[in-house]
Amino acid sequence: MAEVAMTVNGAPVSAEVEGRTLLVEFLREGLGLTGTHVGCDTSQCGACVVQVNGMAVKSCTMFACEAEGAAVTTIEGMAGPDGTLGPIQAAFQEHHGLQCGFCTPGMVMSAASLLADVPKPSEAQVRTYLEGNLCRCTGYQNIVRAVMAASGQAVEERSQ
Repeated sequence: MAEVAMTVNGAPVSAEVEGRTLLVEFLREGLGLTGTHVGCDTSQCGACVVQVNGMAVKSCTMFACEAEGAAVTTIEGMAGPDGTLGPIQAAFQEHHGLQCGFCTPGMVMSAASLLADVPKPSEAQVRTYLEGNLCRCTGYQNIVRAVMAASGQAVEERSQ
């Protein structure tokens, strides 16, 4: 067992964990932050993406101990202090960037990292950046529209 301490969504947390505890398990089971999803257990789907020190990380590929001293942001940390949706979350809702919602937390977290690095990405940049996130429902077009809208760029709506 090892003691791990980090900041999660702005709050300091610490706990004793087994060395093999994955960050996603620590967040979900240890802290009750179930917005981060486990989709594949093989780092293929991106449903478990969180930000560690501002970088998008698939939390199923990182041990909790590796996040020692880090600042971790989960989908729960993207909402406003009053619980209202954050700008990226609101854009996903407004532009129908979700259907079943299982991939949405990872998509939002990846989009947040992209927009931090490239505030006004092209559609091609959005598509390239989100390649590590799988969605089985949407066909991606509305997800791309949502990210473009969250960046403050005009979104061309196509008839469905």
